[in-house]
Amino acid sequence: MSAAILLGLLWASPLRRENSLPPRLVLAPAELPADGYAIATLTIETHSPQAPRVSFPDNPHAASVRQLIRTAGGWQAKLRAGVWPARTAVRVEVPGAPPAIATLATWLVPTDSADDGTPDFLRLDDPQDRAAFRRWFTFLAEAQYFQQPAARPAEIVDCAALIRYAYREALRAHTGSWAAEAHLPLVPPFEPVARYQYPYTPLGAALFRVRDGSFRPTDLDDGAFAQFADAQTLQRFNTHFVSRDLERALPGDLLFFRQDSDHMPFHSMVYLGQSRIAKDAARYVVYHTGPDGSEPGEIRRLSLPELLRFPEPQWRPIGPNRNFLGVYRWNILREAS
Repeated sequence: MSAAILLGLLWASPLRRENSLPPRLVLAPAELPADGYAIATLTIETHSPQAPRVSFPDNPHAASVRQLIRTAGGWQAKLRAGVWPARTAVRVEVPGAPPAIATLATWLVPTDSADDGTPDFLRLDDPQDRAAFRRWFTFLAEAQYFQQPAARPAEIVDCAALIRYAYREALRAHTGSWAAEAHLPLVPPFEPVARYQYPYTPLGAALFRVRDGSFRPTDLDDGAFAQFADAQTLQRFNTHFVSRDLERALPGDLLFFRQDSDHMPFHSMVYLGQSRIAKDAARYVVYHTGPDGSEPGEIRRLSLPELLRFPEPQWRPIGPNRNFLGVYRWNILREAS
C-alpha cells in the first residue's frame, strides 16, 4: 500500500512542479507605435488546457487583446496597441500557476498626414470604425430631439454644444454605467469605435482643435486643443469642406451657415440621413436653435424637404444661398486621397 502511494506521488510530482511554475512568455515585438492598429504576438508556453487571462493592470487603455488561440505549446495572443503611449505590464494568469509578466512599450505617433491640425492617432482609418462613429454620432444627436428638455445634458445650450456632446460621446466606451448616466430613451446595439475611446488618447479631455496649424507634439500641452469649441472653430479646425451640394452629404456630416448678424453668426446642423430612431424613408437634419434673449432655444429635427422649403431662405442649404457655407466632414473621417 505504502509503495503504491509513494509511486503515485513520484509520478505526480513532475506535473505538480510544472503547474507551480509561471508560464513562459515571449512577446514580439516588445515595442509598438501607439497608432491603434499595430499588433504584437504574445506566445504563452503552458500545458494548461484552460485559456489564460491576459490583462494590462498598469494601463488598460495602452493595448487590448484581439485574439487568443490554442497552439501546440500553449496559447498565442494578438495584442493591439492603443493610441496612448505607455510602458505597461502584460499580466498572464494560468489556472493553478503563478502569474507571469511581460512588458509592452508603445510610443507616440506625432504625424499629421493631411496637414490639417488633426493628429493621425485620432483618425478613424478603418471603414468599420468610421461607420461606427457615424452611427453613434447621428444617434446621439437625434436622441436629444426626442429627449425631454429637463433630461438633456445641461451643456447642450446651442448648436455647437449639441455637436460637441454627440461627437465626444460617440467616442466613449458605451458601457451600462455610461447608458445609465446618459438618460437616453434607448441604447442601440451599435459596435463601438475600436481604435480608441475618449478620453484615453494623448489629448485627454481636450478633444477639439482651437487654432490653425499642422499638428506638432508640442500641441499636446500648449493649448492647441480644448474641450470647448464654438461653431466657427468646429468648421475651421476640426472639419473639412466637402461640397455645397447637399446630395454629397453622408450621415454625420455638418452643414454650416454664416448669417449677417452679431448674434451667433455661425450656425451648424447635423446631417442625419435616415433616422435611427423613427423608422421611415425620410432624410433629416437636427440642430439646436441657440438662445434668443431670455428664451433658451430648442432642438429641431427637419426633413430635407422641410429644410429646403424653410420660410427664411437664408437657412436653405442650396447653392444660390450665400449664407450656406457647405457640407463639412470631420477630420477624423478624412480618407486618404
